[in-house]
Amino acid sequence: MPLDNTNLLTRRATFAPASLDRENRTVRVTVSTGADVRRRGYIERLKLPDPQTLVGLPVLNAHRQDDLDNVLGRVVAAGVDSDGLWADMKISQRADWLMAEIEAGIITQASLGYTEGPVTESVDQRTRERVRTFIPNVKEVSFVPIAADAGARVRSQSMTDEIETLTPEQAETQRRAEIRTIARQANLGHEWADGQIDADATAEAARSAAFEAMHTRSRSQPVIRTHAPANDDPAVIRDRQAEALHVRMAGGEPKPEVRSYLSMSMLDMARDSLARVGVSTRGMSPDEVFTRAGEHTTSDFPTLVSNAMNKTALSSYQSASSPLKSLGRQRSLSNFKTATSIRLGEMGRLEELDESGEITATSRAENGETMQLSTYARGITVSRKLLIDDDLGMLGDMTAAFGEAAAQTEADILVAMLTGNPNLSDGTPVFHTDRGNIAASGIALTAESAAAAISTARLAMRGFTGLDGQTLINVQPKYLLTGPQNETAAEQVLAAIYPATTDDVNVFANKLSLLIEPRITDTSWYIFADPARLATFQYGYLSSAQGVQIQRAEAWSTLGLKFRAWLDFGAGWLDWRGAYLNEGE
Repeated sequence: MPLDNTNLLTRRATFAPASLDRENRTVRVTVSTGADVRRRGYIERLKLPDPQTLVGLPVLNAHRQDDLDNVLGRVVAAGVDSDGLWADMKISQRADWLMAEIEAGIITQASLGYTEGPVTESVDQRTRERVRTFIPNVKEVSFVPIAADAGARVRSQSMTDEIETLTPEQAETQRRAEIRTIARQANLGHEWADGQIDADATAEAARSAAFEAMHTRSRSQPVIRTHAPANDDPAVIRDRQAEALHVRMAGGEPKPEVRSYLSMSMLDMARDSLARVGVSTRGMSPDEVFTRAGEHTTSDFPTLVSNAMNKTALSSYQSASSPLKSLGRQRSLSNFKTATSIRLGEMGRLEELDESGEITATSRAENGETMQLSTYARGITVSRKLLIDDDLGMLGDMTAAFGEAAAQTEADILVAMLTGNPNLSDGTPVFHTDRGNIAASGIALTAESAAAAISTARLAMRGFTGLDGQTLINVQPKYLLTGPQNETAAEQVLAAIYPATTDDVNVFANKLSLLIEPRITDTSWYIFADPARLATFQYGYLSSAQGVQIQRAEAWSTLGLKFRAWLDFGAGWLDWRGAYLNEGE
């Protein structure tokens, strides 16, 4: 803060909260004025609740619910007047420090902790922002460092004025002290305070910055909604509940922000989803709750369940994926039309210029291979009995089976493409003697004979030329692919050994990676190049539906929820030069 030589006149404020009754250990506090609070994506507007619902509620330390030491007292009376909703708080004998801080005017602000009641949606006529209006279901009242509702304060803080002259040095000292007090109350630490001081922030600017910092920090602590900052975005709550369902179905370590939802049953989540859209479930049977929550127009419960099922299916799908996918290039297609992949030939070599300096043009050969997506699908019904019994184990097993079925479908398609050896666009099969990418005779994959056979394959691949028939593309083998019958022999072939003589050196140790595809049932084996260098085949998904998808399906004739799982998938060859086949024996 720049200093000058001018003395500053300041107003020293001595706070004397007249509502503080030390003998009875009570203080009157305005806990809400109903002021608008800005949340992520909308404005929250409270209607003041019935004051009697506050009587008997706990008074907490900054909405903390994890320890009995954070219970500072109880609400013993409440009412509404022109200043807003007030509460008389009786302070615990253990909280003498709080009495002293209130009396000194250090702790002055308060906040409600609540969940939403029935919500009315509207649009602010001035700002055009979304507004959510509701009567809060108050669960507790807290003293806080900084309140979202600026009017939520200790009552009757009369101020005795005294004019005081401060030098610039004294004003700077006072500014620093006020900022450090704000940092301590907001639990932001010395580094934050130092940053505000170094930035020449005023005490008021630091107070605003502290409020924003607390807002950001509270987003990772999803507790009950408070009038102090907290993450209450309905989409975030839905995603965390879906993650909690997934963890209960499939296991695993939940994220810290998800833990508070693990104890919620599907019935709890169904009730919560209805409450978020203003539907009261009081008096509803579990069957009625699931029926209402299952309506798309009523709540996001079906989306919540399908998101959890998608996570579980995806986990199973990825675990069961075929190793062939690591050999191909993945594509994303925008539709189901036949897609053609054009491969341009090589440029050849640069030519020496003659005396005239004329540069001659060259042409590039090209070829094109095709692929087309198809859709594969099955249905599943989540019965009302499963929902009511909260049988997430069964739901998880059913969903995991969806994911595995999708992976099996992909693997069948890829293996059929590989072993079917179809013709490419030039009319010749992928593996053919004219191409030089198939062994003249099958050789068993054994420690005795495989080294020479793999060496022959490598030599052939190194000699492959581009589309122009002249340019060496220097294909480097990276993968050895075979079926279970050759697995042990392949591991022996690729095992690293410590040779006694140079003749015993295993030249292929650590140079080829082994892939086992259980659907290859004969003794054939393949050598593949790195697809990042030269991809031999491609596989793809619809751009809007990558991998297995699970979605709610309308089923008016079914009691419960019906879901469908589908896969938009296709595969096709790209180039024969990155693969070599030995048919084994």
